[in-house]
Amino acid sequence: MAVKQVDQELVDQWRDLLALHARTQCEIDRALHEHGLCASDFEVLDILAESRAEQGCSYRVQEISERVHLSQSALSRLIARLEKEGLVERGMCPEDRRGVRVSLTGKGRALHGEVLPVQRAVLARMLVAD
Repeated sequence: MAVKQVDQELVDQWRDLLALHARTQCEIDRALHEHGLCASDFEVLDILAESRAEQGCSYRVQEISERVHLSQSALSRLIARLEKEGLVERGMCPEDRRGVRVSLTGKGRALHGEVLPVQRAVLARMLVAD
């Protein structure tokens, strides 16, 4: 009986976590919509903005895929769309000619700076306990 209760508590915690994630993702999507972005777009821009100090201003697509929760094909489509909008640029990876590096453009960096406070405000509202 005690094992079933522990199992149910774990399941309940898991479902609460999933629900919080879904609600937060929806709130971020709503808040960023007026800026032409969704939560996944922002995540990629945010990772690339961090790369300025860490990676010499770019990431390999494979490195981005390790940090976002998208399939490789979904990430490739997202990056292609961001590139079409002039927010990122892709280039050959000098250390591995099969690889592709992605970096923010000036337009992408400006948009990231504009929406960063919006995304962080949603996180604070949704995740910080009262």
